[in-house]
Amino acid sequence: MSREELLNGNAEIVRSKVAAAAKASPNAVIIIFSNPMDAMCHVAMQASGFPRERVIGQGGALDSARYRYFIAAELGVSVNDVHGYVIGGHTDTTMVPVVSQTRVGGVPLTDLLPAEKVQAIVARAMRGGAEIGELYKTGSAYFAPSAATIAMVEAILLDQRRLIPCSVYHQGEYGIRDVFSGTVCQLGEGGIQRTFELPLTDEERAKVVAAAEATKELLKLLN
Repeated sequence: MSREELLNGNAEIVRSKVAAAAKASPNAVIIIFSNPMDAMCHVAMQASGFPRERVIGQGGALDSARYRYFIAAELGVSVNDVHGYVIGGHTDTTMVPVVSQTRVGGVPLTDLLPAEKVQAIVARAMRGGAEIGELYKTGSAYFAPSAATIAMVEAILLDQRRLIPCSVYHQGEYGIRDVFSGTVCQLGEGGIQRTFELPLTDEERAKVVAAAEATKELLKLLN
């Protein structure tokens, strides 16, 4: 079953659970990792009535962790020294690993690996969840999503002010408005404290805009 096929079944669950949670905890911060995640963030924001700072999708944190791991494994370095982000949508076709801004120990990734290896890593990162599902045979990935969610919760509860790629309701970032999509966010007390726009190539920017448009099309299918 694809993320998109989960749309209305998950929307019904998210809508009822978020409405109840918001009523019981009106000052809460909601982190969404139900799929399709960007669309579920819209459902959660509408059901809760919360501002965009307090409804956050975790896909970017998960996708970026996988991306950095694959780079570290290929180069034989610590993942702690790999800095790279995956933004855009949280599907196999809409996530955007930002190769142009990926650094390993401060060195551009494109200076360390040939283009074909970089593209292979990008493709693997975009299929990370599917790859794990294929290995499991039954079930789906849950270790990495759990770890990503914990990191986000800690950043908010402990006011760590960490920069983590998250899905946020865009209000002008990359020229995108009124839709959830991924970019780098500062997480701390109260949820999203700031958003950051990465400097992108024209190709990367076009993919980020296309990801947002794909989510808008998906939202039209919501019951």
